[in-house]
Amino acid sequence: MDGTGAPWFHGDIGIRGDRIVLITPRGMLRAATAAEHIDADGLVVAPGFVDIQSHSRSAFTGGDGRVISKVTQGITTEIMGEGTTNAIINERSFSGDEITPEQRELIERYGGPRGFDNWLTDMEANGASVNVGSFLGGTNVRTYAKGSSQGPASPAELDSMRTVVRWAMEGGAFGIATALIYPPATFASTEELIEASRAMAPYGGIYITHKRSEADQYLEALDEAIRIGAEAGVAVEIYHLKPAGTRNWPKAEAGIAMIDSARAAGVDVQANIYPYVAGGTGLTACFPPWASEDNRLFDNLEDPDARARMRAEMGRDDVEWENLCGLATAEGVLILGLNREENEPFIGMRLSEIADARGTDWIEAAFDLVLSERQRVGTIYYLMDEDNVRLNLQQPWIKFGTDAGGANPETATSLVHPRAYGTFPRILGRYVRDEGVITLEDAVRKMTSAVTTRLHIQDRGLLKEGMFADIVVFDPDAIADRATFEEPHQLSVGVHHVLVNGVRVLRDGVHTDATPGRALRGPGWRGY
Repeated sequence: MDGTGAPWFHGDIGIRGDRIVLITPRGMLRAATAAEHIDADGLVVAPGFVDIQSHSRSAFTGGDGRVISKVTQGITTEIMGEGTTNAIINERSFSGDEITPEQRELIERYGGPRGFDNWLTDMEANGASVNVGSFLGGTNVRTYAKGSSQGPASPAELDSMRTVVRWAMEGGAFGIATALIYPPATFASTEELIEASRAMAPYGGIYITHKRSEADQYLEALDEAIRIGAEAGVAVEIYHLKPAGTRNWPKAEAGIAMIDSARAAGVDVQANIYPYVAGGTGLTACFPPWASEDNRLFDNLEDPDARARMRAEMGRDDVEWENLCGLATAEGVLILGLNREENEPFIGMRLSEIADARGTDWIEAAFDLVLSERQRVGTIYYLMDEDNVRLNLQQPWIKFGTDAGGANPETATSLVHPRAYGTFPRILGRYVRDEGVITLEDAVRKMTSAVTTRLHIQDRGLLKEGMFADIVVFDPDAIADRATFEEPHQLSVGVHHVLVNGVRVLRDGVHTDATPGRALRGPGWRGY
């Protein structure tokens, strides 16, 4: 399956170095002439899958660059950037009264005109089993100019934002990636986002967004994203398209119609999804955004007056910010990321259960957990509808992203969303093979060339002579996800071989420990 969406065919592929050099009808390449031969009879050979929404930054900057949970899905490229990135940064990017020596070193390396290119270079040098690329975090754009403060950007601050965007685009960013439900990103106005996006238009940048609302203001937030693209003259990509909360599920068809209408009018809008009915983020997403202004969240949680004000807002349905706990209800909030010993019994429990165990309500339980942990607390929110997942899968402009970092089941110490292990096999097994929601050829296209074409990556995403040899070999009858919310650290099955730049990183389902991945850069890269 060549990644174009065309019907499958029997054939042989010849690889020399890091490139595909020959594709012939079956039997025309003699195995005896090759240094290595992979017999894929009865299996599907496809371009390597591209994860358009990865969070593997820590793995690629000093961590385990093998990203085992991703490679065993057939992923050969990860694209990062939602909300925040390691570059471009300055003193305002950090909380605290003083900049530490370690932070100063990061600013020197990842700040300034070459900061973004330096970050991409360092990820490649660290060693990665997959190719890596990134958007510029929209939060970085704002904090570089304004820190974590609320309020509109001044003309001087807008100039700083435009400068950061130009630096990042020339350093290889694919565009700007916002996450507008999280402070301080939520403080950015539509006009500010348009101005920042205009700065990337000459570089072919894309505005990709976790939009301002995926719930009660679902359609209004989609309209804002479309407006940003239209007025800035850039393409728009919507992260994990989904109406969240039972009362918003009927908006799915209207949202699809809005995208189709915008496209018919000449605005380039597309989207991506993950195939689960629950999302994952921090427990702090249940708190009003103002509580995190100027990095004062923990101070506010210790202040009885601020805490009372937060409580009052969290108990209402008519607030302007996205109240995920209110949408999911405490019974639909699963707590994962707790580090302190006294909180370990609560890992894997619903927020309602924790509240009962502590003899309090869910709001106080959330306050106490975050204050005790002094971190966002990884959380699963059950918010989506299975029928809407199937509907979105069928759209021609859909692509796929895990919205997760890579993991290693042998060293994992905390629960994660199962999408870190199962996104792509889940689509190919459940929705393609078992339910027939879309064809196998269409699924492969959406996992490969649909993403590389979108990002203007000209030499990957297809099985074609001259392309880089990013290839996955899988069994369409056996491929399946095994990770669950209760036991997420389980590798998917059915992927036999994965090659990245011509090097085998998965052999007979086992990671080879090879790290041939390379940094990928957007069309505006200056080529330092």
